[in-house]
Amino acid sequence: MDIQDKAFIVTGGASGLGEATTRALVAAGGKVVIADLNSDKGEALASELGNQTRFVRCDVTSGEEVQAAVDLAQSAFGGLYGSINCAGIAVVQKLLDRDNNPADLDQFNKGVQINLVGSFNVARLVAANMAKRVSASGGPANQDQGIIINTASVAAYDGQVGQGSYASSKAGVVGLSLPLARELTRHGIRVMTVAPGVFATPMMNSIPDAAREQLEASVPYPKRLGDPKEFGQLICHIIANGYLNGEVIRLDGAIRMT
Repeated sequence: MDIQDKAFIVTGGASGLGEATTRALVAAGGKVVIADLNSDKGEALASELGNQTRFVRCDVTSGEEVQAAVDLAQSAFGGLYGSINCAGIAVVQKLLDRDNNPADLDQFNKGVQINLVGSFNVARLVAANMAKRVSASGGPANQDQGIIINTASVAAYDGQVGQGSYASSKAGVVGLSLPLARELTRHGIRVMTVAPGVFATPMMNSIPDAAREQLEASVPYPKRLGDPKEFGQLICHIIANGYLNGEVIRLDGAIRMT
């Protein structure tokens, strides 16, 4: 599918991997609805990138707010051809603390709601919009009509201690890929997932230099954190390569977390 003049929603699109995706899509001629909770960053990015973007404040767990993002893509750009769901959080807590008290269930559920349920929520509303367009045009005729790309994590496969919520929710995102891809074939809509490793996102700025160096050393090759631009490049390739469907791509420098 050609990115040029196509409109996409990028959740979490104002910073980190989402911002890199927004920039990559705009550079390729695409149009982007930046859906993010951070209004200051979202509005600043939309202002910088100009008429090819719009910003909407969006909580991915809210049906009403995600629908508002879909409606904005429709009204501002005349249609919607896909979503890249980068919104997510990392909940870190052990099952038992040092005194053997149980983990906070609400915190566990928060991670699952945002990472997994949020991904499904975005997918269902974006797919509904695209499927209606396809039906109105008479069918896909075995050609790309849209794409949904979710973001998992290597933690889905290599979850570490304290990542019960994060790893299981990201594993759920991996599990969504094939059933959604199979279901949406009749509409000509592809579904893909990217599982990033350790990337140089703003979250990494707060960790000590020694910890960052240890992370970099743990990557087999290249021995560095991933550049968010590399994530954006992969997203653009997935959109353009019509034979990629129902698959999860690890983007991680061959890292396997201990």
